[in-house]
Amino acid sequence: MFSLLELGYFPAITMSFFSLMGFLSFFCAALLSSPSYGQIVGGTISGIVIDPSGALIPEAEVGVRGIATEAIRAIRTNRTGFYSAPNLAPGEYEITASAPDFEVQIVRLTLTVGAEQELNFKLRVGPVNQSVEVNTTPVSVDFAASSVAAVVNETVIKELPLNGRSWTDLAVLEPGVLPIEAQPSYATGNGRGNRGFGAQLTISGARPQQNNYRVDGISINDYSNGGPGSVLGGNLGVDAIQEFSILTANYSAAYGRASGGVINASTRSGRNDFHGSAYEFLRNSALDARNFFDKAATPPFRRNQFGVSAGGPVVENRTFVFADYEGIRQSTGVTNIATVPSQAARNGTLSTGNVAVDPLVSKYLAFYPLPNAGLLGNGDTGVFTFVGQQVANEDFFTIRGDHQLSKEDSLSGTYRFDNAPFTVPDNLGTVLIGSATRNQMAVLEENHIFSTSLINSVRFGFSRSVARNNESISALIPQAADVSLGATPGRTAAGVTVAGLTPFTGGIGGGGTYLYHYTSFQFYDDMFHTRGRHSLKMGVALERMRDNIQAFGLPNGQFVFGSLPGFLTNQPTSFQLGSAESSTPRGLRETLAAGYIQDDWRVRPNFNVNLGSRYEMSTVPTEVHGKLSALRNITDAMPHLSEPYFYNPTVHNFEPRAGFSWDPFSDGKTVIRSGFGVSDVLPLPYEFHLLSTLSAPFYAIRTIANPPAGSFPSGASQVLGANSLAQAYVEPHPHRNYVLQWNFNVQRSLSRDLTLMAGYVGSRGIHQPFRTDDLNLVMPEKTAAGYLWPSPAGSGAKLNPNNGQIRGLFWAGNSIY
Repeated sequence: MFSLLELGYFPAITMSFFSLMGFLSFFCAALLSSPSYGQIVGGTISGIVIDPSGALIPEAEVGVRGIATEAIRAIRTNRTGFYSAPNLAPGEYEITASAPDFEVQIVRLTLTVGAEQELNFKLRVGPVNQSVEVNTTPVSVDFAASSVAAVVNETVIKELPLNGRSWTDLAVLEPGVLPIEAQPSYATGNGRGNRGFGAQLTISGARPQQNNYRVDGISINDYSNGGPGSVLGGNLGVDAIQEFSILTANYSAAYGRASGGVINASTRSGRNDFHGSAYEFLRNSALDARNFFDKAATPPFRRNQFGVSAGGPVVENRTFVFADYEGIRQSTGVTNIATVPSQAARNGTLSTGNVAVDPLVSKYLAFYPLPNAGLLGNGDTGVFTFVGQQVANEDFFTIRGDHQLSKEDSLSGTYRFDNAPFTVPDNLGTVLIGSATRNQMAVLEENHIFSTSLINSVRFGFSRSVARNNESISALIPQAADVSLGATPGRTAAGVTVAGLTPFTGGIGGGGTYLYHYTSFQFYDDMFHTRGRHSLKMGVALERMRDNIQAFGLPNGQFVFGSLPGFLTNQPTSFQLGSAESSTPRGLRETLAAGYIQDDWRVRPNFNVNLGSRYEMSTVPTEVHGKLSALRNITDAMPHLSEPYFYNPTVHNFEPRAGFSWDPFSDGKTVIRSGFGVSDVLPLPYEFHLLSTLSAPFYAIRTIANPPAGSFPSGASQVLGANSLAQAYVEPHPHRNYVLQWNFNVQRSLSRDLTLMAGYVGSRGIHQPFRTDDLNLVMPEKTAAGYLWPSPAGSGAKLNPNNGQIRGLFWAGNSIY
């Protein structure tokens, strides 16, 4: 069914906070259904039962039967004629309603992940042994909640083509969800990996790290707190995902750990019938067109993507299992284009005049191949192209089991595993670089029905994200393994950046290498209670985060030259060196604790109010070996070494959330809704990765500006001073970082399958974190003319003369959407 909403025709709009009253945005959408979305994977079916006159029927019997598993939930309406069946697994259901002296009424519907589906019954007078099956789909207008959400259902997941078969790619079909277009490719090394290899999405204007990804009720955000994904950037397991919802604004108090959006997925479970699939997709460069930069032929490309899935009953109507495997074997030829010195420049013959090439520099010229695609400009440089081979393998596996212990108790569990290594040559074809990811997730959930109005759900789980980012695998030319070229004893060639040339990242081990090992242990307890016209939900969450990181920042050193003549004559403008022997793992530890209560109050048959409050706090990160350091003031000579790392801004994190939905004509075709809420952005471990691992005195990175002429490559390390150590600055007394969200929208059902919608979503972020690469800059000086001007190179005093580079973290940003 065609849907402008599902095709993403709702643009993100950035505007002044005070221009809400002047804003009007209309768009059309055709939606199969628009239920509201609850706090966990399980959905809710609720409504009222009335007689032909409209009078409420108390003590009416309502039965909910799962078509796939024959699981039955029996409930009764209360004295207000209201019923609620919470925490139901996504799938197809048959719902029956009956009462003495009334005919039995039967309705079939499909419940989506986390949905709160309203279903009302109007019973006809007649014998109770007579049943009427209502062949209708619940109305496409949502009356249950004030949140803004959408669902990517089973049909969309199965039928839409997906290059790479990553199910999270489908999230961008929904309004308010956009990819970060500036996100670098996974092949760029640490530029991508240190930000997480998964897809980066902005939802309702929020940062990618402010979203929460959940599978079967467990958060699976990666070590960067971004979208989960393998080193290839995707999430395999399309056949293992039944469906997922995207909550973009004003979700209930049951949702935390996010101030942007929540992507909430449910894995596929077994059924009473056996079913399965097997497939292979093949891509081949023989079918590809040659791009502009390819020379004679299309670079070789092979991708085999294959898999198998199967599910069915172990014990009919009681125990079910589903398993899925998917693999990728990919080899991609990529055309690399580099700017390198010409033969004349290597001989010292430049367009600006001849220079004497330093013999120490001549040895490094071997790392720059000769041009093979023509010269550039004045002939001092040329173009070198080569086809580098990117090789990636990936193996993904999921298994899920469901067991009905009794009529009151059920148990389910899921385990997911993904492993993906990747290799690619560097920009000049000198070193083979590798990255790898390994992601795991497990959850065990138990549901207990205490009564028809009281249900409890308990979940234990863990999520593990491991990445080895930008490792040197092997030397592609002999010089890349030659330790006689190193800036320090025992190391290979240093990295070199020359203005106008493609950077050389160094010999074996020269690029920055980062090792991440993040594990999250999670516990949730959610209770559902129906009382009168109130559907109450309350619960607690506890998460223990273990984030182990080891970083090797510039272990071979990095030289910068301001020009090609400066490089040839050995006149570096700066040198930076990290001591590889000083690198030790950092073990960050942090705990998140939360509690909430949510009341969905049916004030009148055509008017619902959603009220909730959440408390969510996190502890200040600690390090298992006490190796945390940060300057308390930017100008301090020495860092602060003892805990706390900073003072906790989260202890007063109360988050009120409220909204309403109203059917003004009581005809089931029009709804007006609005909502407002507060969500906190917690200072989680990912904020402190590089700050904690690359700061003195526990890791030594030194920087010198304008080292002596002729000091490249080995002399510069001898003149690094004690005042050149890199430090970190963490704002010691941060403010609470939170986001205000609001929305207003109107829906009108034009037909069974077509809904018209107009709406507005806004947010404002307060005290958002931001980081700087270097605070320790030379301050501009006042000239004789009376205005400020940067000091000449090598002159002027740094802000903190006692230290070198100072990375900074502040909570002082603001955002408006």
